[in-house]
This record gives sequence, C-alpha cells and structure tokens, in this order.
Amino acid sequence: MLFLLLTALDHVQAQNKYMTKNGRVSFFSSSPLEDIEAKNQQVAAVLDFNTSQLAFAVPIKGFVFKRSLMQEHFNENYMESDKYPKATFSGRFLGFDAAALATAGPHNVQVEGDLTVHGVTHHIQVPASVELRGSQLIAFSMFPVAPADYNIQIPALVRDHIAKVVSVRVDLTCDPAPGAVGAAR
Repeated sequence: MLFLLLTALDHVQAQNKYMTKNGRVSFFSSSPLEDIEAKNQQVAAVLDFNTSQLAFAVPIKGFVFKRSLMQEHFNENYMESDKYPKATFSGRFLGFDAAALATAGPHNVQVEGDLTVHGVTHHIQVPASVELRGSQLIAFSMFPVAPADYNIQIPALVRDHIAKVVSVRVDLTCDPAPGAVGAAR
C-alpha cells in the first residue's frame, strides 16, 4: 500500500504543470429587466504547481450571448473589445501543497493575483478548487466582479436595470504541459 501511495505521489509531482487552450469562463448577471449570461470557451491557462503560479487570458470577443445584439453592445459599448481585446489573471496558489493532488477528490484552495479587465488591474483573492482526474487537472472558481471597479461604463438608460455585480465562473480542464517532466507517463 505504501508503495502505491509513493508511486502516485511521484506521478503527481512529475506532472505539476498543466495547461489548456479551451478553458471556459462565463458570467451571469440577474436584473429585473433581463438576465445577462455569456460564455467563452477560448480561455488559455497555465497552472504550475512547482512555482504555485497560474495565469490565464480571456479573449473578450470570445464571449457568446443568447442574443447577437447583446453581444454587439457588450463588445462595442461596454468592453470596448478592439481597445481592450483580452482580460487576464496572473497569480498564485496560497499555501497549497501539490502533493495533496495524490488524494482523490476536489481540493479547496485560495488563489490571489492581478485581474485585468478593460485596462484596469485589481489585486483579488478568490476561492477555487483543483482536482486531478487521471492525467487531467480540473480547476474551478466562482467569484463576483463589479464592472464599475474596472471602469466599464453602463449607459444611464439601462444602468438601473443591470446588476451592479456579475458572477464570474471559471472552469478549466487542463492537460499536462508539453515537455513537463513526467508528462508522457
């Protein structure tokens, strides 16, 4: 039994850098006038448990809405996607030991770093979970973002009908990074 645990631990330590180019970020805002939801499946992310660092980039024009007019207003009027083409996060895991990934199930972690949206950067700390399923790393986080904090202007005509805070959800399914030690195991 100890041999199996040590072998699994060695495997986890060897595969401690993961990445994806098709992660998902979505946001949801509930308001009396209309619920607003958009999904983006073009998120690039790297999670490195050697250094406890993680980073992701979200192309703003990758967000898809139910109604094309909403998507157009989002890109042109609110997010100014041509001027600010992506949102980014660069940060680190707080106090998380990658050896814990050898234990089955999701592991709650805290992540802190710099979130840049619409050209404005704020240092944030959010809860997340990570889980190793086979050779893939599954990461999840949900946290609130206030558009006003990132200088996203909401026209007065609709300002009272749009939530002041949106719920952001990050879902990543990452594979071992190419060239990572043990990635071919």
